[in-house]
Amino acid sequence: MRVLNLDAITKVLPMAEPYRHFIGAEALKADAAPAVLRDFPAIKQTGFFPVGDLPVAGAFADLLADIEDPAFSAAVGEKLDLPLTEKPKLITLRHWSAASDGRIHTDSVSKIATVLIYLNESWKDAGAGRLRVLRSADNFEDYVAEISPVVGSIFGFRRADNSWHGHLPFAGERKVLQVTWLIDQSAVAHKTRTAKVSKLLKKLNPFSR
Repeated sequence: MRVLNLDAITKVLPMAEPYRHFIGAEALKADAAPAVLRDFPAIKQTGFFPVGDLPVAGAFADLLADIEDPAFSAAVGEKLDLPLTEKPKLITLRHWSAASDGRIHTDSVSKIATVLIYLNESWKDAGAGRLRVLRSADNFEDYVAEISPVVGSIFGFRRADNSWHGHLPFAGERKVLQVTWLIDQSAVAHKTRTAKVSKLLKKLNPFSR
């Protein structure tokens, strides 16, 4: 691993309540983190975009190579008690959040598991934009954990009917890399097509950020 610090996953204890998840820190090697932040692709619109549609280079390309390494899927699968190494992945990036993002949700049934790696140099806000692990679908205050989106923070969870998560409204720069394991390749293709349509619509909207 050139950039990823797998200890951020392998050394944390998974939590079973309210659903299977883990939270870690320092997911990037300390000497690699500044270069990863420097090489984060420039994205002008809000929303998530597939990495295949973005120019990637330098340390950020090294990060993606580490994520494609089977050892990454194995480590996440061990924590979430899931066989992930043979499952297809979709990797997406967000640079900007809109105030409408972050609503409470569980993720779609085509998803098996998701990992979020945050890539913001600092985070000063006391609540907005901090991901919450929630117990219910309608109460942001009923949470068991809150994750600051600072560089190296990592959150992984097993998708379930009660895998509620979200964050209080925030508009602005909020960099995150999302890795999702899906049930099959057709689900990856569907998610990719949906993301491309969303990207096109945002390009046509001059007020997308």
